[in-house]
Amino acid sequence: MRRSIATVCLSGTLEEKLEAIASARFDAVEIFENDFINYHGTAADVRRLCHDLGLGIDLYQPFRDFEGVSDAQFRRNLDRVERKFDIMEALGAPQLLVCSSCAPDAIADDARSAAQLYELAERAARRNITIGFEALAWSRHIRHYQHAWKIVKEANHPHLGILLDSFHILSLGDDPAAIADIPGDKIAFLQLADAPYKVMDVLQWSRHFRCFPGQGNFDLVTFLEKVLLAGYTGPLSLEVFNDHFRAAPTRPTAIDAYRSLLYLEEAVERRLAAPGDDVLLNQAREAAAARVELFSPPRIPALDGLAFIEFAVDTESERALAQVLGALGFRRAGEHRSKAVTLYRQGDIDIILNAEPGSFARSHFMQHGPSICALGIATEDSLRALNRATAFGCPRFEGRIGPNELKIPAIRAPDGSLIYFVPSTQGSKRLFEIDFLLEDETASAPSPTDLQAVDHIAQGLPQLRQDAWTLFYRAILGGEPGESMDLVDPYGLISTRGVATADRKLRFVLDVSDSDTTATARTITQLAGASVHHVSFSCADIFATVERLRANGVSFIPVSPNYYDDLPTRFVLDDALVARMAALGILYDATAEGEYFHVYTQVFAERFFFEIVQRNGAYDGYGAANAPARMMAHLRTNR
Repeated sequence: MRRSIATVCLSGTLEEKLEAIASARFDAVEIFENDFINYHGTAADVRRLCHDLGLGIDLYQPFRDFEGVSDAQFRRNLDRVERKFDIMEALGAPQLLVCSSCAPDAIADDARSAAQLYELAERAARRNITIGFEALAWSRHIRHYQHAWKIVKEANHPHLGILLDSFHILSLGDDPAAIADIPGDKIAFLQLADAPYKVMDVLQWSRHFRCFPGQGNFDLVTFLEKVLLAGYTGPLSLEVFNDHFRAAPTRPTAIDAYRSLLYLEEAVERRLAAPGDDVLLNQAREAAAARVELFSPPRIPALDGLAFIEFAVDTESERALAQVLGALGFRRAGEHRSKAVTLYRQGDIDIILNAEPGSFARSHFMQHGPSICALGIATEDSLRALNRATAFGCPRFEGRIGPNELKIPAIRAPDGSLIYFVPSTQGSKRLFEIDFLLEDETASAPSPTDLQAVDHIAQGLPQLRQDAWTLFYRAILGGEPGESMDLVDPYGLISTRGVATADRKLRFVLDVSDSDTTATARTITQLAGASVHHVSFSCADIFATVERLRANGVSFIPVSPNYYDDLPTRFVLDDALVARMAALGILYDATAEGEYFHVYTQVFAERFFFEIVQRNGAYDGYGAANAPARMMAHLRTNR
């Protein structure tokens, strides 16, 4: 299907927006009126620029407060719209969005509105222009799509159709099921936007908090399915009003937007292909699938968790980090056959320290200091995982490979770091024995107090990038986001959201600061763009593990005694257990499903730290309630 986007979605000048949209591989645009009004050039110039960029112009928008007016105002409105038609002819835009009136003196008379829209369509037909009539969720009288469709049907003009906008429909809680009963050729245009659930005025919700498909909470899959079942074959277009997107860099936002459409198309394509018990619905879905061609990338292969974590270091930071890892119980397990790369192991955790001059890791170190430069994800089909990622627009990475060394498919993540897709068939030992000289493991039987696996990766992201990473993990790895939460930092607020695969073999936590003054923001500044600010390791007995690690010299954060005095007021806990947690600096959280014990190390090189966790039962969170205690402790010890 043809993929389009409204220029209002992006930051920048009109020229910058159009260039970014074309670079992101969109087919066409909606020209937002304000973008054209403030453009220093003619409509013909815009048309020429779009043509040169390979972009069509699908729509000009919006035209406001047209219908349901007095006869005198109606005549003035016809004069106004003729001027818009002049612009549209010069632009080569075939369709005008007309939104239902918000004027306080609008008349609640469906017959009048239908007659006035008919006359508008007559005028448009003379210019070979189509009118898409949209029900605004906050308009004076016509707020619901079924009401707008009733008026369009009554007007009964071939150059008039209904324009469906997912936000206006889903924000009001309207059931999209009836869309399937609208003739497809009477759906003039389709605009798509997602949004987080908000309890607020719908106008403010719409103007400031829309987001791209896959970044919010709306059921866009069902919505788009109903539109396609109706027989619609026109463009899929994004119209997103979002303060963050209008301040974010233009090109990355355009790439996110395009990826979001692909993500939605794939989900709908699966829905249309899924057989059900309803024979008629199955037939309708088959017919819809035959009418349109939706994006169908390689399916996500089985993912088996993190195969390795790779740190970019130099000689000095390698020695310091190796000392920290040794105190945490990691042993030096091998050295690369031809590069300055060392492997450390404990339980099912493999950590690589890469100090190789001239490598990607060294380049990453020069930009970000000691930091995580790559993650390896184990998968049953690494080539399929790679092909899926590249189909969603992720750049492929080709590193320097020595003779007889293992080549692992890799892509660049949104922060420029690497994600390797490691064949599960290699196994942990097989993966490294090709490229590394492994040391003897016979004397290193696992201990009950060992760290066992990577529980999650936490990322400190620049402002405006949480939605982009959420979409990345959903589209590429099949992760599903949890609810976004606000955490109190000593100097502001942190927005946090977990994203995890269904089997929880991969978990990521995405933290974004609302200002440049928070502790998280300062960590991000230190990382200079690298995103991982801590790695969480799981263990079976956190008390025994922390006692061992403290004896090894691991420095954990000091937690305020007030925290432990307060714990029994929030949870039913034995006094001896609380005292034991206080003695070791262990934090606690619980839900009806289970418990979460965790402890944090001090920050390494002002950039990242480690967390040790023990999950009991089916606890599925990340101890977010304890984040303020952690942030305050880190702040005090890093001053």
